[in-house]
Amino acid sequence: MYYVVVFLVRVAYAIWYNIKVEGRENIPKKGSFIFASNHRSYADPVLVVICGRGKFSFMAKSELFENKAFGWLIRALGAFPVERGKGDTAAIDRAISRVKEGTHLLIFPEGTRSMTGKVGRGKTGVALIAAKAETDVIPVGINFEGKLHFRSKIIVRYGKPIPASQFAMADDLSDRDMLRMLKRNVVPPIMDGIKALVDEPEEASVTEETETEKELT
Repeated sequence: MYYVVVFLVRVAYAIWYNIKVEGRENIPKKGSFIFASNHRSYADPVLVVICGRGKFSFMAKSELFENKAFGWLIRALGAFPVERGKGDTAAIDRAISRVKEGTHLLIFPEGTRSMTGKVGRGKTGVALIAAKAETDVIPVGINFEGKLHFRSKIIVRYGKPIPASQFAMADDLSDRDMLRMLKRNVVPPIMDGIKALVDEPEEASVTEETETEKELT
């Protein structure tokens, strides 16, 4: 059922959007991995899944499952619910177990969608999953301009795997030391890997802003 749904959604997205995939050769053909992506829209999980290789699983906020049709679709694509802002440790444990059972895990380290197209700060909770799963992390960059619409050009880029050895943690760390280690050793390489794949919009210069203001006065 999973691969049938992925195929049908892939066809539908190919008709609706103009999708280009880059770096798919960076996804190993064997093994399960964590895919860490920037977050621009509700279509992001679907894009990473249908453009990737293998079977995926990903967390989705519980509210998305309230619509029965949409809830069925994302479940079929590998989603499972998480209660955001409530320290849902069961969802974290489920995410880690999915990877160890042989399923790719898709995560969004920013924790929320970017409204500007720029990559935000990574969350330590997501970094904890990457560290405890003990598997390589594949960075993903989703690129498009403005808001998604019919025939929007989308580029999905997969980077080279970041070795799990970079996320190794000692077993006897206190909670405070673990938090520091995650911020120092786990979050930066994941976010740097994502940023390298994202075409961030350039900020207007002060001169350009001044000229625009003059035209309006």
